[in-house]
Amino acid sequence: MRLRDFGVVPGDLPPGSNNAITDVPGVRVGHTTLVNGDGALMPGHGPLRTGVTAILPHAGNLYREKVAAAVYTLNGFGKATGFEQIRERGVIETPLVLTNTLNVWRAADAVVSYMLRDNPEIGIAASTVGPVVLECNDGFLNDLQGRHVSEADVWAAIESAASGAVAEGCVGAGTGTACYQFKGGIGTASRRVHDGEFTVGALVQTNMGLRAELRVLGAPIGRHMLESHMPQPGAGSVIMVLATDAPLSARQLRRLATRGALGLARTGTVSHDQSGDFLIAFSTARRFPHTPQTHVETALHLHENTRAIDLLFQAAVEAIEESILNALVAAQTMTGRDGNTLHAIPHAELGHWLAHYRLIEGA
Repeated sequence: MRLRDFGVVPGDLPPGSNNAITDVPGVRVGHTTLVNGDGALMPGHGPLRTGVTAILPHAGNLYREKVAAAVYTLNGFGKATGFEQIRERGVIETPLVLTNTLNVWRAADAVVSYMLRDNPEIGIAASTVGPVVLECNDGFLNDLQGRHVSEADVWAAIESAASGAVAEGCVGAGTGTACYQFKGGIGTASRRVHDGEFTVGALVQTNMGLRAELRVLGAPIGRHMLESHMPQPGAGSVIMVLATDAPLSARQLRRLATRGALGLARTGTVSHDQSGDFLIAFSTARRFPHTPQTHVETALHLHENTRAIDLLFQAAVEAIEESILNALVAAQTMTGRDGNTLHAIPHAELGHWLAHYRLIEGA
């Protein structure tokens, strides 16, 4: 189930055909989901409630054909890799991989191995490679110390990446994560601007927020659900990925990424002290060869003193907001280690309050 299944129409801009990040042509998403074992935590053995999500900007060789990118850190209590190189060079050259906190470095190593397989010149006849891996802490449900995500799991997520509809909720890197003290996980959405000339897509991995903060399209829904199976509050994180086919430079993509944080704010959270809140944005409009054949080239560039840039900003805000709410609505109740449980948001109760605040058409 997704937010729109309640009859809600979030935002003003139209979504793409799948209302997903894969509506940006060429973008693909893959998941590896790891669920195994129950009962008491046995560090190094389980239970497992974790996984990997991979996002590929195009179907070609990303090392040889990079894409423009930018990053933005809203709150830096997290373990992202590859950000400094993106800030310096303005491109990404590997799949984007999301996983859990203590598996970041194993996942990064797996990405390097994957890139070496297809690019044996790396480190010999060519320069090195910068893996991009981001995370949320799923330790409330998962054996985090066990670092159970393997190289094979990372490769499987990359190689299974596909266009079309994207699985949401308790899948991939969102398998064990929360959202406003409900079960959360992976969510996605998209927006079209200029009569479909450009698309902005978003994908999020949620693990943030206190129940009382939760707002759904402006309504303080969370305040009405404080007695509904609420675990103890803890620090969390959120990873937000934006893709577009608009011809944006790295500088313009950073501007887009910062607006994505406004979409997070619309859902209520204040970005807590121990939250790792990261945004990454990339454009598929242009590919940058690892070994350019000329010193100078001519390329399309979006003017900023037009309505176009404002609509892209709006699209980023709306897509991030809806992605987070889709993750919340799609997730199902899950019990993990030590009997710890994250309950799904009650759909009937959510529908009641959406009607109460007249957010459902005709209510």
